[in-house]
Amino acid sequence: MGSVTSLWRYPIKSHGREALASIDLIAGQTIPWDRHWAVTHADSKFDSTNPEWVMCRNFMIGAAVPNLAGLWAKLNDEAETVTLSHQTLGSFTFKPDSADDVAAFCDFIRPLCPPDKRQANGIVTLGARGMTDTDYQSISIMNVASNQAVTEAAGQDIEAERWRGNIWLDGLAPWQEWDWIGHDVAIGGAILRVTERIERCNHTRANPKTGVRDIDRLAVLRDNWDHQDFGVYAQVIQNGPVAIGDTAKVI
Repeated sequence: MGSVTSLWRYPIKSHGREALASIDLIAGQTIPWDRHWAVTHADSKFDSTNPEWVMCRNFMIGAAVPNLAGLWAKLNDEAETVTLSHQTLGSFTFKPDSADDVAAFCDFIRPLCPPDKRQANGIVTLGARGMTDTDYQSISIMNVASNQAVTEAAGQDIEAERWRGNIWLDGLAPWQEWDWIGHDVAIGGAILRVTERIERCNHTRANPKTGVRDIDRLAVLRDNWDHQDFGVYAQVIQNGPVAIGDTAKVI
């Protein structure tokens, strides 16, 4: 049995993280407002006239633009505004669904994007369907003990924020979450079905404060465990509230 130590959502895919005290999960959906928006570039295949899920490479993501890792986000869901904060750029509040605001957002974010690389040119949404990396509505579950195992193997502190997980659990054995694949897990008042391991990308190499790539987590995983996986994806199959301190157990 584990317990919830932190909850996170990412209102705009790869553009800021937000810590939460509690969430209300809905069957078949992500955490409300998680990856609700995504930022397009000139080569994006997302079709706003026929919006459908597309792979993450169609958006501005931290794997390609590591400086984005230094962003924090705060969502006002009533006003549908997002405030982004960065230690160098300061803060910026805008409405991702406003064309004028999106143009200002692109100007705000430009210093984080190398001039010889893709640039942000718009923000899109699928409404209630989050822009997850999976082709289904997923929530990511992370294990504090697994992160500690990677920290010890690396010989230096590995910030949990690098993994960009939704639900963090403590009180488990390292990598115990992988034993849950194919099983249902009750977390707080919700039930989730664990589906698969998460293969990690270069986004994990970037420092979550500075955006500088300073630790090759993928190499640590490959050298010590012969894979580059961390955490698991799950799908919500029963509505319910989840809060920090709630228990998690296989049922």
